[in-house]
Amino acid sequence: MIRLTRLWQKGKEFLGVEIPIMAGAMTWISDHRLVSTVCNHGAFGCMAGGNMPPDLFAQEIDKIRDLTDKPFAVNLITIAPNYRDHLTIATEKKVPFIIFAGSFPRGSEIRIAKESGAKVMAFASNESIANRMIASGVDALMLEGSEAGGHIGHVSLIILLQQVLFAVKDIPIFVAGGIATGRMIAHLLLMGAAGIQMGTRFVITEECQVHPKFKEAFIKAKARNAVATPAVGSELNIVAVRAIRNKGMAEFADLQMDLIQKNRRGKITKKDAQYEVENYWVGALRRAVQDGDVDFGSLMAGQSVGLVDKVQPMKQMLDEIISEAEEELERIYERLGCEIKKDN
Repeated sequence: MIRLTRLWQKGKEFLGVEIPIMAGAMTWISDHRLVSTVCNHGAFGCMAGGNMPPDLFAQEIDKIRDLTDKPFAVNLITIAPNYRDHLTIATEKKVPFIIFAGSFPRGSEIRIAKESGAKVMAFASNESIANRMIASGVDALMLEGSEAGGHIGHVSLIILLQQVLFAVKDIPIFVAGGIATGRMIAHLLLMGAAGIQMGTRFVITEECQVHPKFKEAFIKAKARNAVATPAVGSELNIVAVRAIRNKGMAEFADLQMDLIQKNRRGKITKKDAQYEVENYWVGALRRAVQDGDVDFGSLMAGQSVGLVDKVQPMKQMLDEIISEAEEELERIYERLGCEIKKDN
């Protein structure tokens, strides 16, 4: 593991873990059980704040600390109604890492997080936003391509790597979106990534406590089945969600049409309509994750579902990824060595 250790040393030191692989924050999935399990396996767990009731949010943090003494993060959705309460609770409880998601945090909010002693991470979708976040004081950046599951941006990881990873050298950068193999991780580390984030691979571990039908849907799906939800018109400014196509997606299109008509007739405000959309996704995801409703629930998943074919213990999954990464680095070394020898 000599080569791999050297490549992801920056990520290890920043996160304070042995394996700088982050388990992405997934609503209804990344609770105290999954987060603590990931941490205790040497990787890095991220708790999904979502729009959790503040008292439950505080309890989840306490439960994580009861189950692990390893560092972890809370993922705060800046556009969630309970966001300000979440930020206050996270800082009061001295959470070691705070990740801002959903939108870009204000400089004052970053300062509040840092003053609590937390390391702060934020997402960046281009070089100018990355520089803005760095100027505001974030300690690390996250690049998440549109290949990822859940709420997504418009840009693929391959473009973000060129726009941001290749351009920004000041702070650690972690990358996400469509990553599921150690071979790809090896190349991302060689490009300069400090570490990576995955969601799908953690969902289909034995330790992830989602409904068996939810995992089965992931195993059966092909990459092309994980699609971004369509926006009906532009009136609601819908943020795309990537999920496995099912009957629920058709329902979502109908919901948008209904809300647009109500907004036009003055029966609902645009803000309330957007809130109804988010409520739909929260409820639909819960039905899939907890109840196993794979027909009408939301099967939020990245296109990396096309790269997975089995449920396995988390330790086995991490060992497999590390082994693949090391083997790929060996192949790269041999290829470069052959080329250098030939040139000489």
